[in-house]
Amino acid sequence: AMVELDGDDIRISSRGKVAERDIVQFVPFRDYIDRTGNHVLSMARLAKDVLAEIPDQFISYMKGRGIKPNPAPPAYTPTGPTLQTQI
Repeated sequence: AMVELDGDDIRISSRGKVAERDIVQFVPFRDYIDRTGNHVLSMARLAKDVLAEIPDQFISYMKGRGIKPNPAPPAYTPTGPTLQTQI
């Protein structure tokens, strides 16, 4: 029943207003239970899949509002005395 909230195929609406983007991601938790007991690996896979849509959502938000990234700062070049270590 929760799949209704996931807007991958059809955007949800409320009171005639349609959602701008899909901000819900459902994954079947049972698919991430590691039978071998490696819970760290299974939780890492779960996190990767749950968070997978965030970059596209962020870019969509920024483009939709005409927000452009600032230029990259200049590359770092160390100045001053150099520390040398002898082994």
